Amino acid sequence: MYFDFSKLSGKNCYKLLSSTVVPRPIAWVVTCDEIGRNNAAPFSFFSVVSGDPPVVSLAIGGTLTGQKDTLRNILANGELVINMVSEENIEAMNITAIPFKSGIDELNQAGVEHCASNMVRPPRIADSPVSLECSVREIISIGQSNHLVLANVLAAHVNDNAIADIERCRIDASKLYLVGRSESPGWYVRTRDRFLLKQRKVEDWKFVND
Repeated sequence: MYFDFSKLSGKNCYKLLSSTVVPRPIAWVVTCDEIGRNNAAPFSFFSVVSGDPPVVSLAIGGTLTGQKDTLRNILANGELVINMVSEENIEAMNITAIPFKSGIDELNQAGVEHCASNMVRPPRIADSPVSLECSVREIISIGQSNHLVLANVLAAHVNDNAIADIERCRIDASKLYLVGRSESPGWYVRTRDRFLLKQRKVEDWKFVND
């Protein structure tokens, strides 16, 4: 089936993309407003952009009433903590996705423990297997209500059980028990089911004769 996106509504474009670009990692983002109140929300339009320099991307859509609290807080102070979501804290993450009114602390509503970050003001989620302390690098407006946030990763907290080699920064991802977003609405995947496929070397390749 062929879909011409120029002839589709924005809603249908979103449904096609979010149901076919899967699985997607979940950024469980914690920010603070101008008076220090915490805000937490999950986003699945999220990825690594660069390893050197370390940069991640986060797409934030709008709401019927304007900007989301996450974007408003990032615009105000330029700081955020991106926490990865595990099987253990998926239910708490889902609670923080509820569209509470501004000023409501989603971490408190979900009963999520948090602790101080080292380099930014927003706290990190204590039970998250990976937390990335970030500062804003650039914010790009996409259309009327969507924004792409490029963030510098300043520091990472990784569960000790997943450290395979601390000197080489090797992580055993199988011990993180992360979950990802699948097709909308409400479907998720576990990352425990994996397989190894080693990259081929050109010197070992037998070229096909033309």
